[in-house]
Amino acid sequence: MTSPLDREAIVEASNPLGIEGIEFVEYTTPRPQALGQVLESIGFRPVARHRSREVQLYRQGGMNIVVNAHGVSPTTDGETPQIAALALRVRDAGAAWQRVVELGGWPVPVKVQPMELHIPGVHGAGASRIYFIDRWREFSIYDVDFVPIPTVEPKVPAVANLHWFGVVQYVGADRSADWCEFYTSLFGFAELASDERFGILPKGSVLASPCGTFYLQLIEPEALIVDDTGERLQRVAFGAPDVPAAVKALRARGVDFVETSTLHTEVRGALTRPQLGGVMFELVHHELKKA
Repeated sequence: MTSPLDREAIVEASNPLGIEGIEFVEYTTPRPQALGQVLESIGFRPVARHRSREVQLYRQGGMNIVVNAHGVSPTTDGETPQIAALALRVRDAGAAWQRVVELGGWPVPVKVQPMELHIPGVHGAGASRIYFIDRWREFSIYDVDFVPIPTVEPKVPAVANLHWFGVVQYVGADRSADWCEFYTSLFGFAELASDERFGILPKGSVLASPCGTFYLQLIEPEALIVDDTGERLQRVAFGAPDVPAAVKALRARGVDFVETSTLHTEVRGALTRPQLGGVMFELVHHELKKA
């Protein structure tokens, strides 16, 4: 029989940062209203605004998306919204940050205003960042930095039980092994076998989070195709217990999906048509799992 201490050691080894899911995904954009309309069409609703910056919080079910337009201009960042950050729920944010930095992660410089929370983070793909959050239960980070929008209910029902499934990251040619090592060694992710696939875009390497609640998909550019935009977090994937039902519900809200002979809606998944120059979302057949 395994003792409680042994079981705790096994859990610690398999999930060294105590990751418990995704807290938020952050987009930067010079056109926050336009991105907000896209998010609202897929079921998100603005529930709070930052106290001192041009930042808005959108929510749907257990998912949070932060839209950051503070200091962003089309001349420096282009018109297309970019995924700027992925925030992970962890047991102890300070300890998680310390471990990742000690293992080689590059720390993000601290730039907070008075009375704002310091959220520790490290650099991710391209210009993106990975943050560590340990306040999301009775007390959350939004209680300090954000002001609720009056008359808006903070709990937003999820359309067709949508939930986080994961994030797709574009990597450079022959860089998949490097990024797999980054996520497995520093964060405790596990690379799945090449025949274990999800959704309708079965390309690249797939890594499972140590908590088992979300995935990362790493995709290299096609052979002989030059990727001018470089490495980056490219799109968000939502899990849906019933993909056709979710597609039907989203179409009723005005969302268009890619429908071609080679890529189309099916039980396994679906892909929304790009908007605002490249913003798209993927649906993947998946039952909601709690951390």
